[in-house]
Amino acid sequence: MSAPPSRAPEPLAPARLRSGDVLLVGGAGLRSRPLRVFLSALGIAIGIAAMVAVVGVSSSSRAELNRRLAALGTNLLTVAPGNSLSGGSAALPPESVEMISRIGAVQEVAALGEVPGAKVYRTDRIPAAESRGLTVQAAHLDLPRTVGATVSDGAWLNAATARYPAVVLGATTAELLGVRTAGDGVRVHLGGRWFTVVGILDPVPLAPELDSAALIGWPVAQTDLGFDGSPTTVYTRAEDASVEAVQAVLARTANPRSPNEVLVSRPSDALAARKATDRAFTGLLLGLGAVALLVGGVGVANTMVISVLERRAEIGLRRALGATRGQIRVQFLAESLLLSAIGGFGGTVLGVVVTGGYAATQEWPTVVPPWAMPGGIGATLVIGAIAGLYPAIRAARLSPTEALAVP
Repeated sequence: MSAPPSRAPEPLAPARLRSGDVLLVGGAGLRSRPLRVFLSALGIAIGIAAMVAVVGVSSSSRAELNRRLAALGTNLLTVAPGNSLSGGSAALPPESVEMISRIGAVQEVAALGEVPGAKVYRTDRIPAAESRGLTVQAAHLDLPRTVGATVSDGAWLNAATARYPAVVLGATTAELLGVRTAGDGVRVHLGGRWFTVVGILDPVPLAPELDSAALIGWPVAQTDLGFDGSPTTVYTRAEDASVEAVQAVLARTANPRSPNEVLVSRPSDALAARKATDRAFTGLLLGLGAVALLVGGVGVANTMVISVLERRAEIGLRRALGATRGQIRVQFLAESLLLSAIGGFGGTVLGVVVTGGYAATQEWPTVVPPWAMPGGIGATLVIGAIAGLYPAIRAARLSPTEALAVP
């Protein structure tokens, strides 16, 4: 009998790299160059930390603004005189406050009237030109409740003190005059007369003009300082559901003869506009963070290219032992992704810590959007994949003979 024909040996199939093997191989490559890995990851971390911190600080600031608006209310409207048809300054009628109070949806009304020519000084020996822009304002007794103002020291005016030379200082006024406490005979010089300080206000977010004012009673302003009784600002609280409707009729109600000479505004809109400016600044900082992240990606790419050049012998040995081009490519791509993930995780943690620290110094709630952390790590992985793609392809293209060749 003839022997059966021999079969040609089947080619050996290369071993498959499992997910755990890929992580082990990629991690081993990083552990061999700890200092270079640290510096490359630091570049990624700085970019991600900057982006997370900017988003977190912006969100915390917005949360604080919403909290303050919720506490103060967004239903405050202000009425002020504009310009007359002749080009001069207009004036509100003295009865404008009473007419506005007759609007059904209006809850509270209070007025402020600037006393012309009256300046604020700590003593009567200070030159008249050094007034520091401080003004004397006649105020209604229910002004604090209407604008959400609070007294930090002393007390607000009452029916008795409003008729006598008593004054409540705004926060900025008290600071500039060096007045830290009210009462105990503390006096300031207003409009050529001495007034006793009975109270000091906290800063008023919705009416910042009160901060740089000295507030006296309406009656004493008329009898002692020649105030004509015409309000310069009328503050109005309306029902939340009727704010727009009240705003539409305020000008005609305050000055029926010349409604076009009346300015009506909403202080919360000014805060929102300031927030829009903050958002523009936030966009700039995010752009700078993106640049830092791009620089970090370049650092990762540089590290991986140098790694390929330094490890030619390792690549050639692995190819000679049966590793495929795909396995070499996956190995170096995994190293790049691990390097970026380390930087991304560290940067995210650092960004959250910076946000919390800054928010604590400002007494804000710490708010980091839920998408910021996974978004930051995801961005680093994308950067790492892009940065490691070329070095991985270059490593995979090396043939065993070329890689093992002695230079």
